[in-house]
Amino acid sequence: MTPRRSILAAMTFGAITAIAPLPSAAQQQLGKVPRIGILSPAEQPSTKVFDAFRKGLRALGYIEGRNITIEYRLAGGNIGRLPALAGELARLPVDVMVTDALKSAQAAREAAPTIPIVMAAGPADPVAAGLVQSFAHPGGNVTGFIFQPAELGGKRLQLLKDAFPTVSRIAALWNPAGFALALRATEEAARTLGVQLRTINIATPDQIGAGFEMAVAGDADGLDVLPDAMFWNNRAQIVTLAAKSRLPAICPEREYVDDGGLLAYGAEATDSFRQAAGYVEKILKGTKPGDLPIQQPTRFALVVNLKTARALGLTIPPPILARADEVIE
Repeated sequence: MTPRRSILAAMTFGAITAIAPLPSAAQQQLGKVPRIGILSPAEQPSTKVFDAFRKGLRALGYIEGRNITIEYRLAGGNIGRLPALAGELARLPVDVMVTDALKSAQAAREAAPTIPIVMAAGPADPVAAGLVQSFAHPGGNVTGFIFQPAELGGKRLQLLKDAFPTVSRIAALWNPAGFALALRATEEAARTLGVQLRTINIATPDQIGAGFEMAVAGDADGLDVLPDAMFWNNRAQIVTLAAKSRLPAICPEREYVDDGGLLAYGAEATDSFRQAAGYVEKILKGTKPGDLPIQQPTRFALVVNLKTARALGLTIPPPILARADEVIE
C-alpha cells in the first residue's frame, strides 16, 4: 500500500470510529428487555386474568419471551408469603410490578418503594389504604385499577334478596385480611333490607369447610361471598360446598358461575388486567406511575346459572333473568 493510500485508510478508519458509537451503558439500556413482575395470591400463571394481561401486552407489541419478560411470584393462597415474594422481585430487579390484591400492593410497595407498581385489581379505596394520595393524582410509585368498588357489596345483597325474597338469614364469607369497606357496604345493605347478616371470618383456605359448617349451624338460608383473592382461588370448593349446603349464593366474579355457582355480579377481572397492560406500557415509555390516575370499572355483569338453579330446586324470577347480562343454561 502506498503511503498516500495508508494515510487515506487511516483517516477513513478514524472517521468511521468517530461516527460509530462504541458500546455503552446507554446502548445496553436501549437494548434491554423489560422485566415485569406479577405479585399475586394466585396459585398458577395459567389463569384467565393473567391470560388477559398477556393478551393486553401482545396488543401493544410486547410478546412474552421475545421482547418482554414476566416474572411470576405467586403465593398459592398464603398471603403471608407475599412480602418475601415481593422482596424477590425487587432484588431481581423488575421494571414494573403488577399486583391483584390489597395485600399484594402493600407488600410490593413495602419491598420496592421506588419500583413502579400497577394494581390490576386494587382495593375499593386505595387512598384509605394508604397506597396513593388521591384518585386523580396518585403520587408516589403506585397506580392502577380498582376492581370491585365497595358499593357493589350492597348491590349484590339486593340482587340475592330480589332473586329469593324469602331469604332472611344470610351468611357472608369474609377474609379479615381484606379491605373493610366491602363488608361495611354489605352490612349497611343488610340493615336496609331487613335481613340478618352473619359474618363468617375465613383467614386461610383450610377454614372454608368449617365456615360452611358454621353457616349451616346458624340456619343460614342464603350466602354472600365477599370479594377476595383467596376465595377466588378456591372458588371450586366454595361452589361445591354451597351446592352441598343447598344455599343460594351470590358471588363477586363470573368465574364462580362458570364453575357452577348460582349468581354473580361484579366487574370483569379480565377487563382490568387487560387495561393494566396499557399502564405498564406507559410506564415503560417513561410516564411516572404517580401521574396516571386510579381508574374504576365502568362495566358490571350479572350472570345466572340456570343449570345450578334447577339442581338446587330453585326458580329464578323472570325479572332477574331479564336483567341478567348472561344466562348459563
